[in-house]
Amino acid sequence: MNNIVKHETLTVVLSKMFGKTIINATHQSEQLHGGTLGDVQLISGIAETANNEKLPYKVVWKRQKKWERPGDPNSWRREYDLYQSNLAAAFTPALRWPECYHSQLRDGNIELWIEYIDGVSGSNLTIEMLEQAALELGRFQGRINKQHDDLRNISCLGDTGFLGREFSQWHMQSFTYDFLISDQCQMWGFMKEMLKNGSIQLVDGKSFEYSFLRSKGCNLPEKLKRMIVDIDERKDELFNRLNNLPIVLCHRDFWNENIFFTDGVTRLIDWDTTGWGSLSEDIASLIVDGMDVERFEENYNRLVPAYLKGLSEYMDVPAAGEMFILETILIKFGYRMAQEYMFSGTHDENNWGLKALQKIHEMLYGKD
Repeated sequence: MNNIVKHETLTVVLSKMFGKTIINATHQSEQLHGGTLGDVQLISGIAETANNEKLPYKVVWKRQKKWERPGDPNSWRREYDLYQSNLAAAFTPALRWPECYHSQLRDGNIELWIEYIDGVSGSNLTIEMLEQAALELGRFQGRINKQHDDLRNISCLGDTGFLGREFSQWHMQSFTYDFLISDQCQMWGFMKEMLKNGSIQLVDGKSFEYSFLRSKGCNLPEKLKRMIVDIDERKDELFNRLNNLPIVLCHRDFWNENIFFTDGVTRLIDWDTTGWGSLSEDIASLIVDGMDVERFEENYNRLVPAYLKGLSEYMDVPAAGEMFILETILIKFGYRMAQEYMFSGTHDENNWGLKALQKIHEMLYGKD
């Protein structure tokens, strides 16, 4: 992507940001995150007004190429579309997204100039901060469910089938045996040897992870394999129950790296997977995604009640046990946890994936 900041665009952005006419601005850039399909940079400098004021600024320049996320092909442009919609009306000072100062869609690319959000984030978030985020998420979803019927007409939002399609990818993504053992495949050599000697038997039409869990070479403890396979075998029943829960607007990337606690309030970034889903989706992510395993149980015990409290201010909510939150965690992350262990190349008991599955098993079935 072209990294040249256009002066005329920058002055338009800063004029809206400050509510003043900006005639000139210095700038420097710092890569925040991104890759071959997306690029996010922090642009900072000094803006000059028509009255010769000098104003320091920071703003995020986010660009995204067109691509198709499996199961959600329009996600590449969703943030652009949402900023054109009336979603902003659903936010409050206690929970909101970054303000957008300028946006553009051209030639299969989006460009957003948005507010720079700073504050406590990631693993530095305390349990109290996470509780507040869960509470405000519940309020946000409850308000939309009760008051914002017009938001249901936003065409760019993901649909209720996303979770099922996401889960199915762990079953149906498949590579041939010849590819997996070839030099083109970047899989660890020890895994290729297990394929060659028959320790791993590929199941026709299924993913490598699906096959590995059912092979004699899988050294994951039997009770943990059984827990994941049980979710596979019960998927129709579980999805029927999840689909009977109230439908809410899910962020779908609700984890600690996207949450910022700033001046006592919650800010939430990266809305590109947003769509309609079940009550359990976002809170399941908040409990485990990016979290130390030692925090799982406290997260569950404190964040779920906070979330339900926020929802209950606007709608009738089921009991925590009726939301199948731990099962949703396994639907969303079970195979990912197993994958982290199986590709680690070691039998290390401190592996995050192994410890995570052990903790979820304990929370579901109690200690052995």
